[in-house]
Amino acid sequence: MQKKSYSGIVVVTGIALWMSTALANKNFLPDSTFKGSSLGKWRTLGSAEWRAENGEIVGTPKSPEGGWLIMDTPLQDTQFAADYRCTGGCKAGVMLRTQTTPEGIKGAFVALPDGQNPAASFALKLNAEGHELSREALPRANGTVRVLTDAAPGGRGGPGAGAGRGASGAGNFAGAGRGAPGGSGGRGGAPGGRGGFGGGGLPPDSPYTRPDYSYKPNEWNTLETILDANYLRAWVNDGPESGATSGRADNDVAAYGPVALYVGGTGDVRFKQVELKDLGKHMMPNEKISEHFRLQRINDFNYAWTASAADFNHDGALDLAIGPLLYLGPDFQTYREIYLGAPSSVGNTYPSAEVSFAFDYNGDGWPDYVVTEGRAMVLYINPKTELRRWDKYAVMPTSAGEIAAFKDIDGDGVPDGIFSGRGGAVTWASPVPGKPTEPWTVHQVSEAGYGSVGQHGIGAGDINGDGRVDIVSANGWWEQPAKGTPEGPWPYHSTRFGSWPRAGGGPGGAEMGVFDVNGDGLADVVTSFEAHGWRTGWYEQKRDKSGAVSFVEHIITDDLANTKPGGVAFSEPHAMTFADIDGDGIPDVIVGKRVYAHEESYNDPDPFGPGVLYWFKTVRNPKAPGGAEFKPEMIHNRSGVGSTVLAVDLNKDGAMDVVSATTRGTIIFWGKPAAKK
Repeated sequence: MQKKSYSGIVVVTGIALWMSTALANKNFLPDSTFKGSSLGKWRTLGSAEWRAENGEIVGTPKSPEGGWLIMDTPLQDTQFAADYRCTGGCKAGVMLRTQTTPEGIKGAFVALPDGQNPAASFALKLNAEGHELSREALPRANGTVRVLTDAAPGGRGGPGAGAGRGASGAGNFAGAGRGAPGGSGGRGGAPGGRGGFGGGGLPPDSPYTRPDYSYKPNEWNTLETILDANYLRAWVNDGPESGATSGRADNDVAAYGPVALYVGGTGDVRFKQVELKDLGKHMMPNEKISEHFRLQRINDFNYAWTASAADFNHDGALDLAIGPLLYLGPDFQTYREIYLGAPSSVGNTYPSAEVSFAFDYNGDGWPDYVVTEGRAMVLYINPKTELRRWDKYAVMPTSAGEIAAFKDIDGDGVPDGIFSGRGGAVTWASPVPGKPTEPWTVHQVSEAGYGSVGQHGIGAGDINGDGRVDIVSANGWWEQPAKGTPEGPWPYHSTRFGSWPRAGGGPGGAEMGVFDVNGDGLADVVTSFEAHGWRTGWYEQKRDKSGAVSFVEHIITDDLANTKPGGVAFSEPHAMTFADIDGDGIPDVIVGKRVYAHEESYNDPDPFGPGVLYWFKTVRNPKAPGGAEFKPEMIHNRSGVGSTVLAVDLNKDGAMDVVSATTRGTIIFWGKPAAKK
């Protein structure tokens, strides 16, 4: 994917003040980045001197009250980022929608931390000379919403919180991003962030070190702030969005105006890499599809974030189960209901069907259907030839994750469910022999708190080559003991299979793959690092002389700041699967972006970016790092993925097909068979 630059802000001076860029930070593509040595037509207010030098903006207060540098481009919805450094006793801040009034100026002000006071947001008013008239803390806000309203009685949150939008069973919790403390928030979550492993601290043998988000006096710190509609968000040093920095800024606070920088106190402030984006401008790329695939959209609406395939009606053709709907092959134009369901409004609800799987669990020869209902999982028994909705059984009520995998863990020929259970424990569940509709037997693999934060990232495969299926998560792998070993936690190998995303969340992405990437006979791990962030990659298995297992990280895709020119970068790699697309006998990687992952909001980085779907060809190359490389091909740029993505040869023509159920509907990408030589 070629990253594009956008035109800079036009300034009528002899020196260019702004230069377009696409590589300034990791979370958004700015319209403009300051690189100049002149402040041009920007105006000052109050008691401070401002100058530009070597791409930095320097402010020096002439009195403790300080003063302002007001930029020249008024905006309503704005994303702003910069690195800043305060020296001595300086105080700094950024005001958005700096609006001129008969009394002077007003706006939404983010006061940056100064070593004594934390960051906080205010409705600020100044007189015409820049003297402060009033400062009122903005009503605190959080939630996966774009527009903040007063919650109705019994709704979600209180004053300044979200509007009490209901989800169709997807696990919405009051005012806490998309999860309660310790659950799965977006880029912010509840005040103080999204919690830790199981809502507490890191386990003592965790492979991660919690990042230091604290303000660094006299050093460079990072700032990013968004004011969209009436929701102000701010992050310092990529730290958790807090109730003090996130607030409700209605039109009476400020409606329209430029960004202004502030300095006060007794020391200088320096801003560099100053970036601006007009959030009122959205781009929808022309639709593109790979020449190796043909597109068939089987539904325009969002019923599910998952798809499963099986011959459900015994006519010899594979069918597709998409949430509550059963699409009949081979043309997939006719569908029936498995259970009562309705499409989700992608802006303010989540589909309850996030993960699904098809298998004949009751042994009658007809495939059944396991699907999430909220986050717990239920089993629908195939009614065979009866033209009715299917009977439902709650078989995995302890499932609490957004990702689950199905593998035969115990070797009995029946796929088991693997997930993060309640309390953050890595868990697998097996059907009761002869009684598959009863609650499945739960086996706790780890202690509580070792599942990924937000229950992202889970997989299974034989890591150590002993013939038994092990379980992997973003926090390591658990070695399946020999049969006959007493029930209990499996031996744990602390290994980092991911990265810590910004804003106080936790690592872990989609379903994780375990296969030999480079052909050395050892099982490697392929994964997305952050379901609600960036980065995908693989971990090359190594063995020392004693046979001890270790892993080396290799990046496939990165964030915007660290992607090489011409490389691939997309956020929200929430779904990943593995299949041999090109027929060379080596699994390839299929992954994409989950658009509106947390409703229509700015909880996540680049939430309105193109809904890309890629496959990465696995190429074994001794000259590449780790002995392998992944060559990208974009399948489509206006669909993306859900929580899972399906790869299967639906029509049995020898070409792998890809099925993606997303906020853009459900689409089959029919693989085109390779031309015969």
